[in-house]
Amino acid sequence: MRKQVYRLFLGILCTAALTGCHTADKTNSSDAEKQKVELVVWGAEEDTELMNQIIQNFQTNYQGQADFQITFEAQGESQCKDTLLGGLEEGADVFTFADDQLNALAAAGALDPIENADQISSRNLSSAVESATVNNRLYAYPLTADNGYFLYYNKHYITEEQVKTLDGILEAAAANGKRFTMDWSSAWYVYSFYGNTGLQVGLNDDGITNYCTWNQAEGDIRGIDVAQAMLRIAGNPGFANRTDEEFLDGIRNGSVIAGISGVWNSVAVKEAWGENAAAVKLPTYTCNGKQVQMASFSGCKLIGVNAYSEHPKWAARLAEWITNEENQQLRFEKRGQGPSNVTVAESKEIQQSPAIAALIEQSEYSQLQRIGGNFWDPVTKFAENMAAGNPSGQDLQEQLDEMAKGVSAR
Repeated sequence: MRKQVYRLFLGILCTAALTGCHTADKTNSSDAEKQKVELVVWGAEEDTELMNQIIQNFQTNYQGQADFQITFEAQGESQCKDTLLGGLEEGADVFTFADDQLNALAAAGALDPIENADQISSRNLSSAVESATVNNRLYAYPLTADNGYFLYYNKHYITEEQVKTLDGILEAAAANGKRFTMDWSSAWYVYSFYGNTGLQVGLNDDGITNYCTWNQAEGDIRGIDVAQAMLRIAGNPGFANRTDEEFLDGIRNGSVIAGISGVWNSVAVKEAWGENAAAVKLPTYTCNGKQVQMASFSGCKLIGVNAYSEHPKWAARLAEWITNEENQQLRFEKRGQGPSNVTVAESKEIQQSPAIAALIEQSEYSQLQRIGGNFWDPVTKFAENMAAGNPSGQDLQEQLDEMAKGVSAR
């Protein structure tokens, strides 16, 4: 913004001088653009090496067209929105963020619609394009399509038939003195019990508050049916409520033979279980005498361009470069992350990745994460009480009503 004020002031001085200044201003402006393009890029700390390589290749490709000074800074993707909205003009020109932050960023004016939206959309999976779209307008560049979860299991202990149902998995775990794990302290995972029951949760039209019918007392599957199913699972000797980190500890020390997680743990699982490592969609679970397919939240990582960037065209060009086919292939090779690019997603290497294949299989039963902030704490409180076996003995319907009220709070 200071540069824009300076150029305006310079233009006024030129008008007063009348002669010679127009030529000088044009030359200086042109030289300034060619000489110096400063951009800041935000991304995950673990992406530092990869992103620096991509940025260096970008500068080499466009060498001579500008004097680039592009800096990568580590910034957590899940906190990107809050950090950016704390000061848009001081924020990164290009940034990586989780797709559930898109609505808020677009509403705040942090993102402008992408000019070549049709071209970008044609290159990416429809689900990824949807995750980058608000009111039928594309606001960001799809980067990955792997922000979801599925089942890892050890083939030495669990058969292909047993892995189809949670009952079978728990039976195998208990018989071998091992555990199946899932993180009930995270509402993100707890959604899997409700997503295919007909019970609903989601954003209201205001894009901020939620609606929730997880406490519904009528229908083929009621809220209390899900709660009772969770209590039965929690009471099984083959189950353990563990975080993602504790799941990894368990597979390494041999106490865990199955668990729900995502592609970010694929390398660690393979290292621990070797040839016995396998991955498939989530199983069904028993609820009110029926087998219900476990659901999942899905999502993508996106690249955004700050609407307040002083070099919006170069920032957009860099964002498109980071997310192009070549660099999504490189991202898979270096980081094991699932691509949103159609061509890369259909490649032989991707199809042979057990984790990515499981994620794609689970995608049929997944839903884009579009949830307001009041969702997380009430669901976590309820689920952790179920995991503990409801030690207080509080009426389940009362707990469900409290949870739904908290999720729907305005």
